[in-house]
Order: sequence, then structure tokens, then C-alpha cells
Amino acid sequence: MNKLKQFREDLKQFDLPLTQRQEEQFIRYFELLTEWNQVMNLTAITDFEDVFKKHFVDSLSIVKACKEIREKNISVIDIGTGAGFPGVPLKIAFPQIRLTLLDSLQKRIRFLGELVKELELDDVELIHGRAEDLSRPGKLREQFDLCVSRAVANLSTLSEYCIPFVRKGGYFISYKSGGSEAEAAAAGTAVRILGGEKTETVSFLLPGTDIGRNFYVIRKKAPTPVKYPRKAGLPAKEPIH
Repeated sequence: MNKLKQFREDLKQFDLPLTQRQEEQFIRYFELLTEWNQVMNLTAITDFEDVFKKHFVDSLSIVKACKEIREKNISVIDIGTGAGFPGVPLKIAFPQIRLTLLDSLQKRIRFLGELVKELELDDVELIHGRAEDLSRPGKLREQFDLCVSRAVANLSTLSEYCIPFVRKGGYFISYKSGGSEAEAAAAGTAVRILGGEKTETVSFLLPGTDIGRNFYVIRKKAPTPVKYPRKAGLPAKEPIH
């Protein structure tokens, strides 16, 4: 399809060729996203090229920061997944990963259930709930190789949401816009207290644009203290400093 020409060109920059089946899944994803978006608020971006660039390519750009996702059968949790970004594009491109999608809104989980069924994706778990509740001991705490999030919270708050889910030796990788360096620096204390260490920042421009992006790569080096995460609402209201 000519409409996919730019998508293919963009993914060449990540050395990420897709099969015809994978391309068809992305097209169907776009169709379902825009269809459901008419009755519920999933995304402000609805133009074909923009969805492919700003949602799909952006989601897949994590290959610049995480080589393991290309070939390993890793467990991935996407916190505050919304309409499925970045988790579902990652599952389409890397079908061997085991994916958990977590969101606090039931209607989004309904959409994701329909999407996963329509795209015939295996090994995907959908969970409705809040990160602060589900990462407590006895729940999903320290069970994942990789936690990702494109959520809009600041990095201190996001770290408290995400790091508790990651097993020792695993990674939390945060998708952030360019110009978020001060926010990342302010999150240093939170990352350390929660058992993580920032190993690198990967900065780049979204292919064919002047949109700056940063990946903050945080390695889990010690178990998260049992007092974290704090009760629902507190991480956002009073970030760790």
C-alpha cells in the first residue's frame, strides 16, 4: 500500500522490517482506533499518517533503548496504556513478548479487549486497575522484565508507579518528550529510593520530524522497599524528592 510507504521508511531507521501480516494488523489497529474514537476519547490524533508516525512509530522506537525486545521472550507491562500505546504496537512487531496492559478506565480495557481479539494477538493480559494497588506484595510486584509507559505523569511519579512492577535486573523505560531533562534530574532521588538506577538517556528525533524524544532507561538493582508504592493518589500529589 502506498499509504504505508512513509511508515516503512520510518521503520528502516530502526532496522525494523515488518511482514505483510504485521502491516495489515497496524492498518486494522488504525481502523478500530478511529472507529471507537467516535464514541469515546482514545486519542486526539486521528489522521492516518499522524497515527502511524506519532503513535505507531513512536511506540516502536524503543528498539533504540532496548535491544532485548527484538529477540527475547520477555515479559512486558505497559502502565496507563490508554488506547494501547506503546504495548500493542510492540506486541505486533515483536509477537514473542508476553504483554500485560494496565489501565484505570474500564472502557479503555473494553476497547483493548476488542482490539486484541480482532488482531488475533496471543499472550496478552488486560488488567483494569490502578498501578499503586496492583504492584503491592502478593499482586504483580516485581514480576516483569520490562515496564514501559507513555503516561503524562512526571518521572518521579511514574517511577513510583512503574519500578515496583520490575524484577531485580529488569528495566523501566519511560517515553518522554524532548526538553524533559530537568524533570529527569529531579526524579533521581525517587529512582534511587525505589531500587532503580538510571543507566542511560537515549535522545533522538522522531523520523522525518523535528519532534524530540527521550528514553530514560532505569535498571532495577534492588527490591523496592515495601512501603512503596504509597496509597492511590499520593504519588501524583506528592512525588518523592
